[in-house]
Amino acid sequence: MQFTPRKPDALFDVLTPVVRGLDMTLIETVVSQHRGSVHIRIVVYKDGVVGIDDCSKVHRAVVPRLDLAFPQADYSVEVSSPGIERLFKDASEFALFIGRGVRCYRKDISEWTGGILESADEKQITLETGHGTVSLLYDIIAKAKLDKSYEVYSKE
Repeated sequence: MQFTPRKPDALFDVLTPVVRGLDMTLIETVVSQHRGSVHIRIVVYKDGVVGIDDCSKVHRAVVPRLDLAFPQADYSVEVSSPGIERLFKDASEFALFIGRGVRCYRKDISEWTGGILESADEKQITLETGHGTVSLLYDIIAKAKLDKSYEVYSKE
């Protein structure tokens, strides 16, 4: 898995302060076109649960900015949480989920290693596995996802 800094994205940059003002973090914006209309998918995160009310608040808050960004377009907006098993798109996402359960498929041993994400930097992550702390370089992580089961385990 590669660690790449977030690529410049004008829409992401415009919507970030709006979402931050609602005490949430903007994780991803995806814009696609289909049959003359624009579909905008927004993924937001906050500590705790992102519920329907949170998604509705974000939707209402971002529409005026989207009207300016897409003045002549017929567009639709979908706001969602990362999901309980979000597949990480890039290693830079790890920093957003410190304190959450994460599972990584490792290239070096061809199996999953999971635990609570303690830290993440430009080179590696550190997981508390219940059997000790494990540091994984991004080079050996084939894929990674959120995994709530480690959060439940760590609280028992």
